[in-house]
Amino acid sequence: MNVTDIAQNTIIQINSQEQHVKYLLGTDTIWNQPLRPYGQEIISFFNDISTALLRDSEAKQYPDIVSYAFWCRKAHLMRLKENACLEKSRIGRGLVFHITPSNIPVNFVFSYSFSLLAGNANIVRLPSQYFPQVNILTRVFESVLKEHFEIARRTAWIQYPANGDITAFYSRMADARMLWGGDQTIRKIRLEECNPKSTDLCFADRYSIGLIDGNAILGTSEQELGILAENFYNDTWLMDQNACSSPRILFWLHSSEAAKTKFWSAAVSHAKKKYRLQPASAVDKYLQACNDAINCDCIGNVECIENLLYRVHLRQLPEELVQMRGNCGYFYEYDLEGNEIETGLNHISHFVTEKYQTVTYFGIDPNLIQKWVLDNGLRGIDRIVPFGKAMDVNVVWDGYDVIRMLSRIVNLG
Repeated sequence: MNVTDIAQNTIIQINSQEQHVKYLLGTDTIWNQPLRPYGQEIISFFNDISTALLRDSEAKQYPDIVSYAFWCRKAHLMRLKENACLEKSRIGRGLVFHITPSNIPVNFVFSYSFSLLAGNANIVRLPSQYFPQVNILTRVFESVLKEHFEIARRTAWIQYPANGDITAFYSRMADARMLWGGDQTIRKIRLEECNPKSTDLCFADRYSIGLIDGNAILGTSEQELGILAENFYNDTWLMDQNACSSPRILFWLHSSEAAKTKFWSAAVSHAKKKYRLQPASAVDKYLQACNDAINCDCIGNVECIENLLYRVHLRQLPEELVQMRGNCGYFYEYDLEGNEIETGLNHISHFVTEKYQTVTYFGIDPNLIQKWVLDNGLRGIDRIVPFGKAMDVNVVWDGYDVIRMLSRIVNLG
């Protein structure tokens, strides 16, 4: 194969010939030549992105952008590289096509970052819904990419309305796909024609829970309680509970009304300072409370606090627990049986399916939670993190080691 042949296989025209496709970043050609995972140029690029975002006055107004900026700084990426212990013979798979969720503003940039760190070129379909964070990130990336030619020619950020033909067009040329969304969306996309050798990483609809020790709440100082309230807000209200990792139900160990009142009073007090409840969301929560009270035999007390918070106590757990989910400050609560965490968790083991993703906790030893998952061979629960870390997306997500799955080994037999 000569140089001309290599070039023809490397430079890919990604214009779908559809007027509906909008190129926000990059052009309609992409350089499909894989790089080494965590390569020097890749890490240098992300460090420049981090610096630019942390200096940008508009970007600093958004906690999710600031969190991403700290995540992609050089020191953190070098730690990820060291902890990964990747084989030296690894290289990216080639071109990755991303379908990202429409309700999480910065998810797309994490998806892109994971794939680029693995050494791939990327076509990323961004949310069509308006988010100021998308505009800020696009502006900053466009500026930094001017100084990183190798990354720039491997990058295309696009937008287009739901269209199976366009999705199939990009799928056919991709060596891997990262698909984020609801179950039905992912099923539909996977029916589209794709590269026979393509690898799919599917991040479908998941369900997450929280664990709280009431005695630990009673023992918190005012300062500690304020920190917990902020952390809980960032896991829930900040994203309207739309994220898969946002807890939908809180399980209480050593439950008491005093502990619950102390926790929820602090949570609501913090939410009142930051959260803007939309009228439609207030109506939706009220209607959900009515429907729960009418249709669910397991519902106990329902308490509404200033429209910001709905607390729905469960007398018993329904078999389809994953259907119990609310948004914008709508939480289910259940008191675990027994005084030991092991006893309480064993009581809910049979509810945990592959749908369960994240356990957030306070006042509970995470090693005991991990032991419960492993000893019981649970099909679900991939993450165990303290409150405040539910949104911390990382290169191990939904049980996938993303860098390994988006790269390949050149083996010497």
